[in-house]
Amino acid sequence: MTDATHRKGFIRRIFDGIGAAITWLRRIVTNLLFLLLLLFVGTLIFGKDERLTIPQGAALKVAPTGVLVDELSPPSGLPGFIGGPSGPVETRVKDLVDAIDNAARDQRISSLVLELDQMVGANLSKLEEIGAAVQRFKATDKPVYAVGDNYTQAQYFLASHADTVYLNPMGSVLLTGFGAYRNYFKSALDKLKVNFHVFRVGDYKDFIEPYTRDDMSPASRENNQRWLHQLWGEYTEQVTGLRNLPPGAIDAFIADLPQRLAAHDGSWAETAQANELVDKLASRRVAVSELQEKIGAADDERDYKSIDALDYLRNQKLTQIPSPGEETPKIGLISASGAIVDGEAPAGQIGSETLGELIVDAREKEVDALVLRIDSGGGSAFASEAIRQELLATREAGIPVVISMGSVAASGGYWIATGGDRIWASPSTITGSIGVFGAFPTFEDSLEHIGIYNDGVGTTELAGSMRLDRPLPEAAANILQQGVEHTYARFLRIVAEARGSTPDEVHKIAQGQVWTGRAAQKLGLVDELGNLDDAVAGAARLAELEDYELMEIQRELTPGEKFLRALADNVDAQVAASIEANLPLGAWLSSLEPALEPVTALQSYRDPRALYVRCLVCRAP
Repeated sequence: MTDATHRKGFIRRIFDGIGAAITWLRRIVTNLLFLLLLLFVGTLIFGKDERLTIPQGAALKVAPTGVLVDELSPPSGLPGFIGGPSGPVETRVKDLVDAIDNAARDQRISSLVLELDQMVGANLSKLEEIGAAVQRFKATDKPVYAVGDNYTQAQYFLASHADTVYLNPMGSVLLTGFGAYRNYFKSALDKLKVNFHVFRVGDYKDFIEPYTRDDMSPASRENNQRWLHQLWGEYTEQVTGLRNLPPGAIDAFIADLPQRLAAHDGSWAETAQANELVDKLASRRVAVSELQEKIGAADDERDYKSIDALDYLRNQKLTQIPSPGEETPKIGLISASGAIVDGEAPAGQIGSETLGELIVDAREKEVDALVLRIDSGGGSAFASEAIRQELLATREAGIPVVISMGSVAASGGYWIATGGDRIWASPSTITGSIGVFGAFPTFEDSLEHIGIYNDGVGTTELAGSMRLDRPLPEAAANILQQGVEHTYARFLRIVAEARGSTPDEVHKIAQGQVWTGRAAQKLGLVDELGNLDDAVAGAARLAELEDYELMEIQRELTPGEKFLRALADNVDAQVAASIEANLPLGAWLSSLEPALEPVTALQSYRDPRALYVRCLVCRAP
């Protein structure tokens, strides 16, 4: 015992001992928790590789969660309901399509069941891709069932592909039509004394209108009304055809909904059944019981015999053994989703350097053809051109490039598309929006109003001219406008050269006008109508391939991102949505995101000259 210890009193030594014990216990508990976390994560990441036993005669259960996307967003943190960034879970469309197509050929799979209650939303073109896969499944004489407590408009589109549609007696089919509505802030900005400087070409380039007007301009109203009606026509035509309803039945149902509900004492479910939108009214328990009779009972006897579509696809990939001998020709597939930004960007955005490196990687892998799937409303003009140049370099290397447009390939998305040999779009793709703008706010009047002033000296008249706290000089405004006009003229030349037209002819259908894929084909902006599979088959024909392997070329996730992805994949989407729904502040803040999107988006595009090719309304319903 040291002198210092000897000098401590008896009581103090007791407390020191208790403190040491607590510290020791804390370390033990922390280490145990850490080991349990590692075990949990290891189970998530590696446990999925276990091959599942697919029961003979099982149904393929297609139960997407969250939003249907072409490319999954990057795992950036903890789920929103436990403190991370809010946002819906996502399901990749290609995974569902591949699972359905594989199951159609699999003798072990007897049927397909659509359970859509956890699907939060999807663009029409993505629904069409899954719907086409369901139709191919039905063509093998295997039945398709849809089971739902309620059907939103997107959910019902998929459900309408089923042979039998079940609806809960307390449920509803909510059909409302498509709309494009947003908030306008000019008067609010005037009151705040914020000056918004806008430079653009074309009457229809309305990305910045919410900050320069208090209502939709006549040109924007005309343009949006046209493509919305075309998309709604696609939706209603397909649904009425699938349900064997007379033309116009969906519009009539919506128009007369109050009277139709009154005829059934306000019962949404009975109204839906009476109007032949659904086949059977049954609670979840009754629907499952009927499916057990048709398909067979699961091992636990509380569900029907089935395998989840994503689990099934994972199993199929594990059991696929490469054929020995000569290597199969490859078609590369790259997905480009989100806003187009300059430089590096994670999944969910299109970075000029990031996507450029993937295109170079495709060339180095010596693919026989390349398909670029674009799902973007645009962004930086500089970044769009950098990506187009990489596509041209790929073609110069003798590799055919085919563009597959997703839900949206407009503005900068269309700029990139001009780099392909052929352009495919779905009938409901939103494309065009060929136009350029520049914009930024200045706050000198706002600051002066509260007593903050700006002054100083510069070596030229333009020095400090782009500061947000100073007025924009006329010379700087003139320079920016000339930059917009020059970039627009270049955009027209690029489109004209790619489409065998002239800048003057392109200008007639440009100026920011938005078109559906079907209309764009008639105007010569796209070559073919079809989904991703059609585009891949088209690439094979260009490369003169009969047998080929589709190789996805993706950015590798870091170990940390793999951990977060595994964690996110195993979070119960229903629980997360339920908890977030009970946080009013979080829900309110989330509702503000679309309103603030134009300004926050401009900050992220990083265009070196602040020139943008971006479409505001290009979010296909």
